[in-house]
Amino acid sequence: MKKLFSLSLCIGLLAFAACESNVNKQGAGADTTATSGDTSTAAKDTEHTSQNSVDWAGTYKGVIPCADCPGIETTVVLNDDLTFKYTGVYQERDSKIEDAGKFMWHDNGSVVHLMGKEVNMKLKVGENQLFSLDQDGKPIDGPLKDHYILKKEL
Repeated sequence: MKKLFSLSLCIGLLAFAACESNVNKQGAGADTTATSGDTSTAAKDTEHTSQNSVDWAGTYKGVIPCADCPGIETTVVLNDDLTFKYTGVYQERDSKIEDAGKFMWHDNGSVVHLMGKEVNMKLKVGENQLFSLDQDGKPIDGPLKDHYILKKEL
């Protein structure tokens, strides 16, 4: 009788352990499903970039700070065919830079890289504005940072 009771107890414990293990696996599966659902949402969010969600083509103007003049009157034209035109007029000087060429998208479609004969610059694309970036491709910081923004002509 004692052996039968011990055998029944062992079978019961094994059955309980198997059920417990099964519940843990289902719980883990449910968590994985929720996580993978979140991942797909995150993937969808990264699909929205300046390149595909902002009306970026157009003419942008502003006066960029200059070390030895009052400023550089800057005009950048971005075209749908990935070409650009750049004009920079140095205030109070007889100096003007004009360039044209192709541009490329960087940083998952948020930065345009203008590459011409005279111009090699990166600009972060925002809603109706371009933000000048430094040589390392980082936003310009400091007291004059608001002067490094080109506004789109509407």
